[in-house]
This record gives sequence, structure tokens and C-alpha cells, in this order.
Amino acid sequence: MHVVTAFLVLGVSSLAQRADSTRWQREAQRVTIIRDDWGIAHVYGKTDADAVFGMEYAQAEDDFNRIETNYLNALGRLAEAEGPSAIYTDLRMRLFVDPDSLRAQYHRSPPWLKALMNAFADGLNFYLSTHPAVKPRVIRRFEPWMALAFTEGSIGGDIERVSVTDLAAFYGGAPAGAVPARGDGSFVEPGGSNGIAIAPRLTRDHHALLWINPHTSFYFRSELQMASDEGLDAYGAVTWGQFFVYQGFNQRCGWMHTSSGVDNVDEFLETVTPRGGRYYYRRGRQELPVVARTITVAYRTDGGTAHRRFTAYYTRHGPVVRKIGDRWVSVSLMQSPVRALIQSYARTKAKDYAAFRNIMESHTNSSNNTIFADAEGNIAYLHSNYIPRRDTAFDWTKPVDGSDPATDYRGVLAFDETPNVVNPSVGWVYNSNNWPWSAAGPDSPRRSAYPRYVETGTEETPRGQHALRLLPPAATWTMDSLMAAGFDSYLPAFERMVPRLVAAYDRLPAADSLRTRLADQAAELRVWDFRWGASSVATSLAVFWGTDVVGRVADEARRAGLSGVSYAAERASDTELLASFAAASDRLTADFGTWRTAWGAINRFQRLDDAIAPHFDDAQPSTAVPFTASVWGSLAAFAARPYPGTRKWYGTAGNSFVAVVEFGDSVRARAVTAGGESGEPRSVHFADEVDRYVTGRLRDVYFYRSQLVGHTEREYRPGE
Repeated sequence: MHVVTAFLVLGVSSLAQRADSTRWQREAQRVTIIRDDWGIAHVYGKTDADAVFGMEYAQAEDDFNRIETNYLNALGRLAEAEGPSAIYTDLRMRLFVDPDSLRAQYHRSPPWLKALMNAFADGLNFYLSTHPAVKPRVIRRFEPWMALAFTEGSIGGDIERVSVTDLAAFYGGAPAGAVPARGDGSFVEPGGSNGIAIAPRLTRDHHALLWINPHTSFYFRSELQMASDEGLDAYGAVTWGQFFVYQGFNQRCGWMHTSSGVDNVDEFLETVTPRGGRYYYRRGRQELPVVARTITVAYRTDGGTAHRRFTAYYTRHGPVVRKIGDRWVSVSLMQSPVRALIQSYARTKAKDYAAFRNIMESHTNSSNNTIFADAEGNIAYLHSNYIPRRDTAFDWTKPVDGSDPATDYRGVLAFDETPNVVNPSVGWVYNSNNWPWSAAGPDSPRRSAYPRYVETGTEETPRGQHALRLLPPAATWTMDSLMAAGFDSYLPAFERMVPRLVAAYDRLPAADSLRTRLADQAAELRVWDFRWGASSVATSLAVFWGTDVVGRVADEARRAGLSGVSYAAERASDTELLASFAAASDRLTADFGTWRTAWGAINRFQRLDDAIAPHFDDAQPSTAVPFTASVWGSLAAFAARPYPGTRKWYGTAGNSFVAVVEFGDSVRARAVTAGGESGEPRSVHFADEVDRYVTGRLRDVYFYRSQLVGHTEREYRPGE
């Protein structure tokens, strides 16, 4: 009987595999992939689903490992690949992502969306079936519902606001050691991006311009084009494994997302009482049962797969994630995967501002602001459009009393209740992860007109100051001048900070040893024009000093409610400023033989392999990068630091995909991707864009199929 059953199972399995293979082959025949001379995939399908099938296949060709890793993260299965160190990271995801719920939501999705999700899974599974040498770490078969676990393409989603350390302390019963510390004393580079849109009346050719400049970890997104006979034709940056262009443009409009300072993730203090083997929490005069759910996290061990079971707790606000004193803390954040996926995909097919605006009625763009431009000449700054309406009597940046009914949400703010800017008279909009109160200069929203929780920023950022300096009206903007602005070398943070340092030096008594020891260094900075450059010694001095002093005053700045830059520029003592200056000079001398070391000799781009956790080697070739981290106000960002065994600083984040777009009768664009498109070190496209990346010489984008003539490296169907 058991033998018969086994044969039946094998037979059914074989039939299913043949059916899958037949379906995939049929889908592949409806897709054409053209690789241009930079290795960029241009995917053409008869239907949108065909284009999704082809673009997932093309992404997998370029870097399957990053696709799988993204879904291991999104599904809470990273520990199955990486072991016990990822257990609590997985638990955090699993508090919000339930596979059974996502399967049910997939089945209830609109037919057109189900077709896209089916194509997403089919494209990846067809790739694996035709590339047997590729060995997934965990996911050997992708399911359509998995697309609902990863609907928002930014570098860090809302869930990452939940502390893994606090989560491990609550559910693990002991202080969590699961979060590795940096351990190198360096401060964290602020993440984010730059977006600029300029109206036709300020441009030489009377066409709207858009600057797309996300700052992310390198190699976080693919660059590609996806097009179909059903009206899809989008180009840009696609987060590995997703099936929509996250930052990019179509023939009629373009969109650039920047991380928002909105306060839309809230913590609630819960008053919990155990009774009769259950927990109850208070709401007004009521006591409601805490919902308990068992979550099993699988993890890799030397002996195979093991499992850790947790009892997770939920209130009406959301999952419990930590404890303050004797009160539990639950967290509320946006969870609408179907609507979020619809919004992310549908905006790629919008043809003008009206259509894009209508799509935002989904209210699921939670962690991003958007800079928009279209061929009709519309430009806009659009604020995060998932903002719960709340009682402004509470400070929502801190946990609020969940037992007080006054803390209940009252729906979400309507589009017109958020600080957006559409077609301002000044003729431009921008955002650099700063507040919206300067998004259009004099035409910006007024802070007093909105609830405090729409934006948490407390001061203008150095990048904001830089953009405002560049953007005053001029009727001659072109793609070239916008590119030049995006790589302008001014560092406004140091224009504020360095004069205080020089003044502190000038106040030193004549007999003070620092006066002699730092004389040449002070002279170098005294005449500096506050601009970065690969040959600039002053840039090296300033960055090493700024890094030290901002770290030195970090606690004081936090208590004062100021950024480290502002505190150093306004309140730091002469002793703090000069001690950091001496330390920076000594470190430069120790690491490079002299403090007179040019910035380009320190700040380097290197890509040795495609490891997600990169390593670097001073003995291997690398390329000088002239621009700095964005914390100093550089719009072109390169977040670098030394790594174990290195003295040079190597970048891992900052400018990633960069593009400038002009919307006229036809669309024109130029772009560059950090390193190159391929994750295969043996590919010519692994590092063929490095020189353009470090110099800001963006290459032409071949948006129209006719432009690929003479620029085609390969044309094929998936599986060929």
C-alpha cells in the first residue's frame, strides 16, 4: 500500500512539474529581453504579466542571491540561512507578516493583480528550473502570495522601527545580544535621497526636469525597463525581486521617493493583567483579552534545521514588542499589503499628475515623500500619504497611554490635509529627507497649518541648505545643469563649523602647545572654500575632524535637541573643538603617514565580489571618490569608513541609482548605477560604471526601442 501511495505521489508531482514547465515555456515565448551595452535589461511583453515574468527572470540573471535574501527578510526566514543570530529579526517580521493571511489576501486580490503575482513567481521559478547550478539558500520555489510580503521598495520599511534588541528582551526573557554593534566608534550616516523637479518655465527648452537620486546601500536595486502592449513602459530602479519600478519614469511622468520624517508608527503603553491563565489589557473601563498567537521560527544549525517557538501577544493596536517598567508596549503601523502593492505598481502606469494623484488615494505610501514631474509641465512635492489622524494633545513621538480612548486613531489624513506642494509659482520643488517647510522655498507649506505629527524634523538639514542655495530661479535649467547641481561640491555643514574651530584656535594662548602643533592644519582650513575634491587635503582634515567632534558631542547635542552638526557649530566648547582637531590630525598621520593626505587617497570605491556584507582590501585596486557623506551637506553622497584590516575608507551606501529626466514630446534621460548592473564578478558589467559613478558623468538611457539599435549586446527570450 505504501509503495502504491509513493508511486501516486511521484506521478502527481511529475505531472505538476510538467504542467509548470509547459506554462513557463509558453510565458517565455511572449517575452523579449534586450540587454544594452551596459548590461541593462529592457523587457518587452505582450501583457503586463508577461513583462513581470521577464523582468523577474532578468533580475535573477543579474543577482538571484539578492532577490532571495530580500524575501528571506520579508518573510521572516533569514535564520533558515544565517542561523540563530537572525532569530529575533525573523520574529519581528513574523509579528506582522503571516503567510496564511497573505495567502488568503492573494486569493481575494483583483484578477489583474493575481496575474502579476503569478507571473512574479513563474519568472523566478523558471529561472531556477533553467539554471540548475544556482543553489538557493532556502527558497527553492517562489509562491505568488510572497509578493504581498514585500510591497514597498525603500531601503528600510516601517517594521525596522521596531528594536530587535527590545523585542529579544521581551520575548527571550533576557537582554538581547542578537543585534551586532558597529564597534568602530563611527556615527551612523543619515540615510535618504534627493529629488528635484523643475517646471518648464525655468528650463531652457521649456520641458519639466526631474532629478532622481536615491541614497541607499549599494547594489540594493536593479536598473531595468519593463514594457508591454497594455500600456506599461517604465524605466528605473527596481528593488531586487519586486515587480514594479520604485524610482523612475515612463514616457509621460516620473517619480522620486525620499525617506519621510512623518510620525506614523506609534507605540502604545498597555496596562496588562493576568487572570485565569490569560492576559487582559485595559481600554477605558473595559478589560479586553490579549490575543496570543504561536509563531515558530526555523533556524539553521550545524546539525540541520531547528525551531524556536514564541507566544506572541497582540492588542487592538498591534503586536507587543517591548516593555517599559511593568507596562507592555504595542506598536501600530500601516498593514495593507494588497492596497500597497496596487499603489506601488499602478503609479508606474500613470500618465500625468491627475492620474498619479488619484493613485495616492490608496494611502499606503507610508515611509516616503515623492517628488513628481510630468510631460504636461506639472511638478509636485507629495508628502507621505499614510498619516493616522490623532489627538494633538498627545506627544506621538513617545509611547502614549493605550488605555485612554482619546489615543484612538480617527482614520487617516486626506490628501489635502497633508503638506503637499503642487505647481508652486517659484517653479521648483525638492526634498532631501528634510522637512517639507522648505520644499518650494517661499511657496512651501507653513508648519503652523499642520499637526505636529506630520513631520518630526526640528531643523533644516545641511543638504536642505545646499539645495536651497542652488535652486533660486533661473530660466536656463537643462539636463546638464541639473546634473551639475546634483554633484555640486559645496559642504554647508563645514561652512558653519570650521569658522568656530578656527576662532577657537585663534584664542589659544601663545604658549599653548596646540598653537604650534595645529598651526599648519588651521592655516589649511582657514583658506578652504568648503568644497570637496579628490585632491583636497582640507576635505580630509574637515571630515576626520567633523566625524570626531560630532561623535564627541553627540550626548550633549541629543539633550539640547540639536543635530551634532548644529551643536558643534553653535555650542561646542573650544576645548571640545580643538581636542577633536588634534585627534583628527593624529589619526590622519597614524593611518596615512601625514595629515596632508588628499581626500581621494582615503575615500575609495571598491567592489571585490557580490557579498551582501562586503569586505575590502587596501592592497586591491580601488577608485578615488571626491564626494563625501551626506551629513556634511553633499548632495552626492558616499558613506564610507574604514573596515577591519583597512586604513582607507570604503563606501557601502549613498548615491546608488542616479538619473536626470526631461519630459518633452519624447522623454530623454541619463543615468548611472553604482558599480555596474551585474552581480557576477566575471561579467564586464560588474564594475563598468565606476568611473562614471565617481565623476557624475551619467550615461544615455535607451528608453525607446529604436535607441537600442547599435547599442544591443544580446536579444533573447527567457530560457534561451
